[in-house]
Amino acid sequence: MSKVTVVAKIVAKKDAVGAVKAELLKMIPPTRQEEGCMEYRLHQDNDDPAVFLFYENWKTQACLEHHLTSVHFRNYVAAVESLIVEKTVHKMTEVG
Repeated sequence: MSKVTVVAKIVAKKDAVGAVKAELLKMIPPTRQEEGCMEYRLHQDNDDPAVFLFYENWKTQACLEHHLTSVHFRNYVAAVESLIVEKTVHKMTEVG
């Protein structure tokens, strides 16, 4: 199977931006060490600091699925569950 690109948008509650950012930053080192993680980059919107975007590339869908069951990912989900207002995840395949 071909490489999977993930674009994930997370919108924090206005009073929880710092806490959400801290949890997102914690995700980066262990995720980058995972098998199949080719790229894992976090961005914060310049105009609305409550908006975060992950840009990820995974070797296979199986590698991504393994990430979604990892301890650090599950810990992140539990930590931010009540601190975010929106989460949108696009799993994509390059076509050109």
